[in-house]
Amino acid sequence: MVIINSIFNVLAVALMIPLLFLLLQILSAILLAKSSITVIHDEKKPVVAVLMPAHNESLVITQAIQSILPQLSTENQLLVVADNCNDDTALIARKLGAKVIERTNQLQRGKGYALDFGLQHLKNNPPEVVLIIDADCIISNGTIDKLARACIDNQRPIQALYLMESQPNPSLKARMAAFAWIVKNKVRPLGSKALDLPCQLMGTGMAFLWDDIIKSNLASGHIVEDMKLGVDLTRLNKPPLFLAEALVTSVFPPTAEATNTQRARWEHGHLSVILNEAPSLLIESIKTMNGQMLGLTCDLIVPPLAVLTLMCVGLFACSFVLSIQPALFITSILLIALSSAVLLAWASFGREIISLKQLCYAPVYALVKIPLYIKFFLNRQVEWVRSKRN
Repeated sequence: MVIINSIFNVLAVALMIPLLFLLLQILSAILLAKSSITVIHDEKKPVVAVLMPAHNESLVITQAIQSILPQLSTENQLLVVADNCNDDTALIARKLGAKVIERTNQLQRGKGYALDFGLQHLKNNPPEVVLIIDADCIISNGTIDKLARACIDNQRPIQALYLMESQPNPSLKARMAAFAWIVKNKVRPLGSKALDLPCQLMGTGMAFLWDDIIKSNLASGHIVEDMKLGVDLTRLNKPPLFLAEALVTSVFPPTAEATNTQRARWEHGHLSVILNEAPSLLIESIKTMNGQMLGLTCDLIVPPLAVLTLMCVGLFACSFVLSIQPALFITSILLIALSSAVLLAWASFGREIISLKQLCYAPVYALVKIPLYIKFFLNRQVEWVRSKRN
Protein backbone atom coordinates (compact mmCIF):
# COMPACT_ATOMS: atom_id res chain seq x y z
CA MET A 1 0.00 0.00 0.00
CA VAL A 2 2.91 2.31 0.74
CA ILE A 3 4.18 1.87 -2.83
CA ILE A 4 0.73 2.63 -4.28
CA ASN A 5 0.47 5.76 -2.12
CA SER A 6 3.88 6.93 -3.31
CA ILE A 7 2.99 6.35 -6.97
CA PHE A 8 -0.23 8.35 -6.68
CA ASN A 9 1.51 11.17 -4.83
CA VAL A 10 4.22 11.37 -7.50
CA LEU A 11 1.62 11.35 -10.29
CA ALA A 12 -0.33 14.14 -8.59
CA VAL A 13 2.78 16.30 -8.25
CA ALA A 14 3.81 15.59 -11.87
CA LEU A 15 0.38 16.58 -13.12
CA MET A 16 0.77 19.96 -11.46
CA ILE A 17 3.39 21.09 -13.99
CA PRO A 18 1.33 21.02 -17.23
CA LEU A 19 -1.84 22.18 -15.48
CA LEU A 20 -0.27 25.17 -13.75
CA PHE A 21 1.53 26.12 -16.96
CA LEU A 22 -1.80 25.99 -18.81
CA LEU A 23 -3.34 28.28 -16.19
CA LEU A 24 -0.35 30.64 -16.48
CA GLN A 25 -0.73 30.77 -20.26
CA ILE A 26 -4.44 31.58 -20.05
CA LEU A 27 -3.95 34.28 -17.42
CA SER A 28 -1.10 35.79 -19.43
CA ALA A 29 -3.19 35.77 -22.62
CA ILE A 30 -5.98 37.64 -20.83
CA LEU A 31 -3.85 40.13 -18.91
CA LEU A 32 -0.77 40.70 -21.05
CA ALA A 33 -1.53 39.78 -24.67
CA LYS A 34 -2.24 43.38 -25.69
CA SER A 35 1.40 44.23 -25.07
CA SER A 36 2.75 41.26 -27.03
CA ILE A 37 2.16 42.49 -30.60
CA THR A 38 5.18 41.91 -32.80
CA VAL A 39 6.74 45.10 -34.12
CA ILE A 40 8.06 44.66 -37.66
CA HIS A 41 10.81 47.13 -38.56
CA ASP A 42 12.15 45.90 -41.88
CA GLU A 43 10.85 48.06 -44.74
CA LYS A 44 12.24 45.86 -47.50
CA LYS A 45 9.91 43.14 -48.71
CA PRO A 46 11.75 39.80 -48.67
CA VAL A 47 11.59 37.34 -51.56
CA VAL A 48 9.04 34.69 -50.63
CA ALA A 49 8.14 31.22 -51.82
CA VAL A 50 4.83 29.82 -50.62
CA LEU A 51 5.05 26.04 -50.44
CA MET A 52 1.72 24.19 -50.59
CA PRO A 53 1.66 20.39 -50.14
CA ALA A 54 -1.49 18.95 -51.71
CA HIS A 55 -2.81 15.38 -51.79
CA ASN A 56 -6.11 15.05 -53.69
CA GLU A 57 -7.24 18.56 -52.80
CA SER A 58 -9.21 19.38 -55.96
CA LEU A 59 -12.33 20.22 -53.93
CA VAL A 60 -10.70 22.91 -51.79
CA ILE A 61 -7.47 24.11 -53.40
CA THR A 62 -9.12 26.82 -55.52
CA GLN A 63 -10.03 28.99 -52.54
CA ALA A 64 -6.58 28.52 -51.02
CA ILE A 65 -4.76 29.60 -54.18
CA GLN A 66 -7.11 32.53 -54.78
CA SER A 67 -6.38 33.86 -51.29
CA ILE A 68 -2.61 33.62 -51.84
CA LEU A 69 -1.83 34.80 -55.39
CA PRO A 70 -3.11 38.40 -54.97
CA GLN A 71 -0.68 38.80 -52.08
CA LEU A 72 2.41 37.79 -54.08
CA SER A 73 4.66 40.20 -55.95
CA THR A 74 6.35 39.30 -59.23
CA GLU A 75 9.48 38.19 -57.33
CA ASN A 76 7.53 35.70 -55.25
CA GLN A 77 6.05 32.33 -56.20
CA LEU A 78 3.46 29.81 -55.11
CA LEU A 79 4.75 26.25 -55.48
CA VAL A 80 2.16 23.49 -55.22
CA VAL A 81 3.48 19.99 -54.59
CA ALA A 82 0.84 17.60 -55.96
CA ASP A 83 1.78 14.60 -53.87
CA ASN A 84 0.54 11.14 -54.91
CA CYS A 85 -2.59 12.67 -56.40
CA ASN A 86 -5.13 10.76 -58.46
CA ASP A 87 -7.50 13.70 -59.00
CA ASP A 88 -7.32 17.10 -60.77
CA THR A 89 -5.31 18.90 -58.07
CA ALA A 90 -2.32 19.63 -60.32
CA LEU A 91 -4.46 20.70 -63.29
CA ILE A 92 -6.58 23.08 -61.23
CA ALA A 93 -3.54 24.65 -59.56
CA ARG A 94 -1.83 25.28 -62.91
CA LYS A 95 -4.95 26.84 -64.41
CA LEU A 96 -5.17 29.22 -61.47
CA GLY A 97 -1.59 30.41 -62.00
CA ALA A 98 0.41 28.43 -59.44
CA LYS A 99 3.64 26.64 -60.26
CA VAL A 100 3.11 22.90 -59.83
CA ILE A 101 5.46 19.98 -59.38
CA GLU A 102 4.20 16.43 -59.05
CA ARG A 103 5.53 13.69 -56.80
CA THR A 104 4.68 9.99 -56.91
CA ASN A 105 6.02 7.63 -54.28
CA GLN A 106 3.60 5.17 -52.73
CA LEU A 107 6.16 3.93 -50.19
CA GLN A 108 7.02 7.35 -48.75
CA ARG A 109 3.67 8.97 -48.05
CA GLY A 110 3.01 11.98 -45.89
CA LYS A 111 3.17 15.74 -45.73
CA GLY A 112 6.81 15.77 -44.64
CA TYR A 113 7.96 14.03 -47.81
CA ALA A 114 5.98 16.48 -49.95
CA LEU A 115 7.51 19.47 -48.17
CA ASP A 116 11.03 18.10 -48.61
CA PHE A 117 10.34 17.51 -52.30
CA GLY A 118 9.30 21.13 -52.67
CA LEU A 119 12.34 22.43 -50.82
CA GLN A 120 14.70 20.41 -53.01
CA HIS A 121 13.06 22.01 -56.06
CA LEU A 122 13.51 25.51 -54.60
CA LYS A 123 17.24 24.92 -54.12
CA ASN A 124 17.86 26.05 -57.70
CA ASN A 125 16.66 29.56 -56.88
CA PRO A 126 16.17 29.79 -53.12
CA PRO A 127 13.97 32.53 -51.63
CA GLU A 128 14.73 34.46 -48.47
CA VAL A 129 11.62 33.16 -46.71
CA VAL A 130 9.59 29.98 -47.16
CA LEU A 131 5.93 30.00 -46.15
CA ILE A 132 4.02 26.74 -45.72
CA ILE A 133 0.27 26.94 -46.32
CA ASP A 134 -2.00 23.89 -46.49
CA ALA A 135 -4.22 23.43 -49.53
CA ASP A 136 -7.42 23.54 -47.47
CA CYS A 137 -6.62 26.88 -45.84
CA ILE A 138 -7.52 30.48 -46.63
CA ILE A 139 -5.24 33.31 -45.56
CA SER A 140 -6.42 36.80 -44.67
CA ASN A 141 -5.25 39.92 -46.48
CA GLY A 142 -1.69 40.93 -45.63
CA THR A 143 -0.81 37.60 -44.02
CA ILE A 144 2.08 36.76 -46.36
CA ASP A 145 3.72 40.14 -45.94
CA LYS A 146 3.28 40.09 -42.15
CA LEU A 147 4.74 36.61 -41.79
CA ALA A 148 7.67 37.24 -44.13
CA ARG A 149 8.63 40.58 -42.55
CA ALA A 150 8.34 39.19 -39.02
CA CYS A 151 10.52 36.24 -40.01
CA ILE A 152 13.25 38.50 -41.38
CA ASP A 153 12.98 40.99 -38.52
CA ASN A 154 13.14 38.39 -35.74
CA GLN A 155 15.39 35.86 -37.55
CA ARG A 156 13.13 33.11 -36.23
CA PRO A 157 10.34 30.87 -37.52
CA ILE A 158 6.96 32.60 -37.33
CA GLN A 159 3.62 30.90 -36.69
CA ALA A 160 0.38 32.61 -37.75
CA LEU A 161 -2.89 32.32 -35.88
CA TYR A 162 -4.50 29.17 -37.29
CA LEU A 163 -8.23 28.83 -36.64
CA MET A 164 -10.73 26.16 -37.64
CA GLU A 165 -14.32 27.09 -38.41
CA SER A 166 -17.22 24.79 -37.58
CA GLN A 167 -19.64 23.39 -40.11
CA PRO A 168 -23.12 25.05 -40.20
CA ASN A 169 -25.33 24.16 -37.22
CA PRO A 170 -22.55 22.48 -35.23
CA SER A 171 -23.37 19.77 -32.72
CA LEU A 172 -22.41 19.98 -29.07
CA LYS A 173 -19.44 17.73 -29.77
CA ALA A 174 -18.34 20.04 -32.60
CA ARG A 175 -18.66 23.09 -30.34
CA MET A 176 -16.53 21.40 -27.71
CA ALA A 177 -13.89 20.63 -30.31
CA ALA A 178 -13.96 24.21 -31.60
CA PHE A 179 -13.51 25.60 -28.09
CA ALA A 180 -10.61 23.23 -27.40
CA TRP A 181 -9.05 24.37 -30.69
CA ILE A 182 -9.31 28.05 -29.70
CA VAL A 183 -7.61 27.30 -26.38
CA LYS A 184 -4.80 25.36 -28.03
CA ASN A 185 -4.16 27.51 -31.11
CA LYS A 186 -5.00 31.00 -29.88
CA VAL A 187 -5.18 31.38 -26.12
CA ARG A 188 -2.12 29.34 -25.19
CA PRO A 189 0.17 30.79 -27.90
CA LEU A 190 -0.94 34.31 -26.91
CA GLY A 191 -0.03 33.51 -23.32
CA SER A 192 3.37 32.14 -24.31
CA LYS A 193 3.99 35.21 -26.45
CA ALA A 194 3.12 37.50 -23.55
CA LEU A 195 5.61 35.55 -21.40
CA ASP A 196 8.27 35.92 -24.13
CA LEU A 197 8.24 32.18 -24.75
CA PRO A 198 8.03 30.25 -28.06
CA CYS A 199 4.95 28.52 -29.43
CA GLN A 200 4.43 25.18 -31.12
CA LEU A 201 4.23 25.04 -34.91
CA MET A 202 0.74 24.28 -36.20
CA GLY A 203 1.35 22.82 -39.65
CA THR A 204 0.14 25.76 -41.73
CA GLY A 205 0.69 29.52 -41.69
CA MET A 206 4.38 28.99 -40.93
CA ALA A 207 7.29 31.15 -42.14
CA PHE A 208 10.96 30.12 -42.11
CA LEU A 209 14.23 31.64 -43.15
CA TRP A 210 15.59 29.63 -46.07
CA ASP A 211 18.83 28.84 -44.22
CA ASP A 212 16.83 27.39 -41.31
CA ILE A 213 14.24 25.31 -43.12
CA ILE A 214 16.70 23.76 -45.57
CA LYS A 215 18.66 22.30 -42.66
CA SER A 216 15.59 20.60 -41.23
CA ASN A 217 14.84 16.92 -41.73
CA LEU A 218 11.33 16.98 -43.18
CA ALA A 219 11.50 13.82 -45.26
CA SER A 220 9.56 11.60 -42.89
CA GLY A 221 6.10 10.19 -42.45
CA HIS A 222 5.73 11.64 -38.94
CA ILE A 223 2.02 12.29 -38.32
CA VAL A 224 2.70 15.62 -36.58
CA GLU A 225 5.71 16.77 -38.56
CA ASP A 226 4.99 20.39 -37.58
CA MET A 227 5.29 19.74 -33.84
CA LYS A 228 8.49 17.76 -34.36
CA LEU A 229 9.89 20.53 -36.58
CA GLY A 230 9.26 23.11 -33.85
CA VAL A 231 11.20 20.97 -31.38
CA ASP A 232 14.09 20.50 -33.81
CA LEU A 233 14.35 24.22 -34.57
CA THR A 234 14.25 25.12 -30.88
CA ARG A 235 17.21 22.81 -30.35
CA LEU A 236 18.99 24.91 -33.01
CA ASN A 237 18.19 28.10 -31.03
CA LYS A 238 15.45 29.01 -33.49
CA PRO A 239 12.29 28.76 -31.35
CA PRO A 240 9.07 29.63 -33.22
CA LEU A 241 7.38 32.96 -32.51
CA PHE A 242 3.60 33.48 -32.54
CA LEU A 243 2.11 36.24 -34.72
CA ALA A 244 -1.60 36.64 -33.99
CA GLU A 245 -1.91 39.48 -36.50
CA ALA A 246 -1.51 37.00 -39.38
CA LEU A 247 -4.57 34.78 -39.81
CA VAL A 248 -5.04 31.41 -41.51
CA THR A 249 -8.41 29.64 -41.44
CA SER A 250 -9.76 26.24 -42.39
CA VAL A 251 -12.93 24.25 -41.73
CA PHE A 252 -13.48 21.19 -39.57
CA PRO A 253 -14.26 18.03 -41.60
CA PRO A 254 -17.95 17.62 -42.45
CA THR A 255 -18.33 13.95 -41.49
CA ALA A 256 -17.84 12.04 -38.26
CA GLU A 257 -15.45 9.60 -39.97
CA ALA A 258 -13.19 12.39 -41.25
CA THR A 259 -13.31 14.16 -37.89
CA ASN A 260 -12.28 11.00 -36.05
CA THR A 261 -9.41 10.40 -38.48
CA GLN A 262 -8.17 13.95 -38.06
CA ARG A 263 -8.51 13.89 -34.29
CA ALA A 264 -6.68 10.57 -33.98
CA ARG A 265 -3.78 11.89 -36.07
CA TRP A 266 -3.48 15.11 -34.07
CA GLU A 267 -3.90 13.68 -30.59
CA HIS A 268 -1.97 10.44 -31.08
CA GLY A 269 0.82 12.48 -32.65
CA HIS A 270 0.84 14.97 -29.78
CA LEU A 271 0.94 12.24 -27.15
CA SER A 272 3.75 10.48 -29.04
CA VAL A 273 5.82 13.67 -29.11
CA ILE A 274 5.25 14.14 -25.38
CA LEU A 275 6.52 10.64 -24.65
CA ASN A 276 9.38 10.64 -27.18
CA GLU A 277 10.66 14.22 -27.14
CA ALA A 278 9.65 15.95 -23.90
CA PRO A 279 11.91 14.08 -21.44
CA SER A 280 15.12 14.66 -23.40
CA LEU A 281 14.08 18.24 -24.20
CA LEU A 282 13.49 18.95 -20.51
CA ILE A 283 16.87 17.54 -19.48
CA GLU A 284 18.61 19.42 -22.30
CA SER A 285 16.94 22.73 -21.40
CA ILE A 286 17.98 22.39 -17.74
CA LYS A 287 21.56 21.40 -18.60
CA THR A 288 21.99 24.31 -21.01
CA MET A 289 19.95 26.79 -18.92
CA ASN A 290 17.91 27.50 -22.05
CA GLY A 291 14.74 29.33 -21.00
CA GLN A 292 13.19 29.24 -24.47
CA MET A 293 13.63 25.48 -24.72
CA LEU A 294 12.22 25.02 -21.21
CA GLY A 295 9.22 27.16 -22.14
CA LEU A 296 8.52 25.08 -25.23
CA THR A 297 8.89 21.90 -23.19
CA CYS A 298 6.32 23.11 -20.66
CA ASP A 299 3.97 23.99 -23.52
CA LEU A 300 4.57 20.64 -25.18
CA ILE A 301 3.72 18.56 -22.11
CA VAL A 302 0.28 20.15 -21.76
CA PRO A 303 -1.88 17.36 -23.22
CA PRO A 304 -5.20 17.91 -25.03
CA LEU A 305 -7.86 19.30 -22.69
CA ALA A 306 -9.85 16.07 -22.75
CA VAL A 307 -6.78 14.07 -21.69
CA LEU A 308 -5.96 16.57 -18.96
CA THR A 309 -9.54 16.38 -17.67
CA LEU A 310 -9.53 12.59 -17.62
CA MET A 311 -6.18 12.49 -15.84
CA CYS A 312 -7.29 14.93 -13.13
CA VAL A 313 -10.69 13.30 -12.57
CA GLY A 314 -9.27 9.77 -12.65
CA LEU A 315 -6.46 10.54 -10.24
CA PHE A 316 -8.84 12.35 -7.90
CA ALA A 317 -11.35 9.47 -7.94
CA CYS A 318 -8.69 6.85 -7.23
CA SER A 319 -7.15 8.95 -4.45
CA PHE A 320 -10.58 9.46 -2.91
CA VAL A 321 -11.54 5.79 -3.00
CA LEU A 322 -8.18 4.68 -1.60
CA SER A 323 -7.91 7.65 0.82
CA ILE A 324 -4.44 8.52 -0.43
CA GLN A 325 -2.92 11.69 1.02
CA PRO A 326 -1.54 14.12 -0.03
CA ALA A 327 -2.59 13.03 -3.55
CA LEU A 328 -6.25 13.65 -2.72
CA PHE A 329 -5.54 17.20 -1.58
CA ILE A 330 -3.30 17.95 -4.58
CA THR A 331 -5.78 16.59 -7.13
CA SER A 332 -8.57 18.61 -5.49
CA ILE A 333 -6.51 21.75 -6.07
CA LEU A 334 -5.74 20.63 -9.62
CA LEU A 335 -9.43 20.18 -10.42
CA ILE A 336 -10.11 23.68 -9.15
CA ALA A 337 -7.21 25.04 -11.22
CA LEU A 338 -8.39 23.20 -14.35
CA SER A 339 -11.96 24.43 -13.94
CA SER A 340 -10.71 27.98 -13.38
CA ALA A 341 -8.48 27.82 -16.48
CA VAL A 342 -11.31 26.57 -18.70
CA LEU A 343 -13.80 29.13 -17.37
CA LEU A 344 -11.33 31.99 -17.80
CA ALA A 345 -10.56 30.94 -21.36
CA TRP A 346 -14.27 30.62 -22.10
CA ALA A 347 -15.13 34.02 -20.59
CA SER A 348 -12.49 35.85 -22.64
CA PHE A 349 -12.33 33.84 -25.87
CA GLY A 350 -15.07 31.22 -26.12
CA ARG A 351 -18.44 32.87 -25.52
CA GLU A 352 -19.29 33.00 -29.23
CA ILE A 353 -18.40 29.33 -29.72
CA ILE A 354 -20.17 27.59 -26.88
CA SER A 355 -22.56 28.56 -24.10
CA LEU A 356 -21.70 28.09 -20.44
CA LYS A 357 -24.47 25.50 -20.12
CA GLN A 358 -23.03 23.52 -23.02
CA LEU A 359 -19.53 23.83 -21.59
CA CYS A 360 -20.70 22.05 -18.45
CA TYR A 361 -20.88 18.87 -20.53
CA ALA A 362 -17.10 18.95 -21.01
CA PRO A 363 -16.46 16.00 -18.63
CA VAL A 364 -18.93 13.91 -20.64
CA TYR A 365 -17.14 14.93 -23.85
CA ALA A 366 -13.86 13.79 -22.29
CA LEU A 367 -15.37 10.43 -21.31
CA VAL A 368 -16.61 9.86 -24.86
CA LYS A 369 -13.01 10.21 -26.08
CA ILE A 370 -11.67 7.44 -23.83
CA PRO A 371 -11.67 4.86 -26.70
CA LEU A 372 -9.47 7.21 -28.73
CA TYR A 373 -6.87 7.27 -25.95
CA ILE A 374 -7.11 3.53 -25.31
CA LYS A 375 -6.39 3.07 -29.00
CA PHE A 376 -3.22 5.14 -28.52
CA PHE A 377 -1.79 2.37 -26.35
CA LEU A 378 -3.26 -0.62 -28.19
CA ASN A 379 -3.28 0.44 -31.85
CA ARG A 380 -1.55 3.79 -32.13
CA GLN A 381 -1.84 5.74 -35.40
CA VAL A 382 1.68 6.12 -36.72
CA GLU A 383 1.11 6.83 -40.41
CA TRP A 384 0.05 10.15 -41.88
CA VAL A 385 -3.57 9.96 -43.09
CA ARG A 386 -5.32 12.81 -44.87
CA SER A 387 -8.84 13.67 -43.69
CA LYS A 388 -11.53 13.10 -46.29
CA ARG A 389 -13.10 16.17 -47.93
CA ASN A 390 -16.72 16.69 -48.81
